[in-house]
Amino acid sequence: MLETIQTTADYLTSQSSIKPVIGIILGTGLGGLVNEIKIEKSISYEEIPNFPVSTVEGHSGRLIFGTINEVPILAMQGRFHYYEGYDMKEVTFPVRVMKQMGINTLFVSNASGGLNPDYVVGDIMVINDHINMFGDNPLIGKNNNKLGPRFPDMSEPYSKQLIAKAMEIGKKNNIDLKQGVYVGTTGPTFETPAEYKMFRILGADAVGMSTVPEVIVARHMNMQCFGISIITDSGVPGQIVEVSHEEVQEVAAAAEPNMTRVIKELVSLA
Repeated sequence: MLETIQTTADYLTSQSSIKPVIGIILGTGLGGLVNEIKIEKSISYEEIPNFPVSTVEGHSGRLIFGTINEVPILAMQGRFHYYEGYDMKEVTFPVRVMKQMGINTLFVSNASGGLNPDYVVGDIMVINDHINMFGDNPLIGKNNNKLGPRFPDMSEPYSKQLIAKAMEIGKKNNIDLKQGVYVGTTGPTFETPAEYKMFRILGADAVGMSTVPEVIVARHMNMQCFGISIITDSGVPGQIVEVSHEEVQEVAAAAEPNMTRVIKELVSLA
């Protein structure tokens, strides 16, 4: 695995003069941040050795070298999901490569269903913790101590320092940022009313089909993480309606400018 990671990292390093310090994973309908990147090089996933290929509508499937506010970054426009048939190690492989390239901070974004009755569709939630309901973990199997410890600490999966800075940015820009717990599930079905209710009882504020595996692997390698969700549909009893992937994309796109503003400013402070 180390050889595979190194091969991919070496290839990417050879493709650009940019030396990224922050990795960004853009979720469903959230590719607009790319417009804020001064792009130096864009590479299709299909061209990258050992990379999976994104198969989901709304995920462009390219890796972008560039800068945001003069900070060198590497952005994934489109991620890989467990429900696409990839195993956990494939889903999280790009994060391993990022670390090997010298990136120590990971930003992740996603579209999610709201569970907290105080949330409305279009709200933005800064993730302060997560619950893994995938029934799997990317660290299962033989551990390589060169990547991280056998039993990594998860007492601070999302950087409290970055969360505090993000909340300050929101306040300064009159963006009403929520804070909450994200529960990650396999998908690809949206949740049933009973499942929404169960996740809320467990303590979750939003539910989605990504993010948790990437953050687990990032923390395994001692990367600091920042996560942000756009609430694209409601799982609150009495507010649950039929939802489609297209509607999720539309809501994400409408709320994206505020999320983009937060990330753009936070990159300079990370």
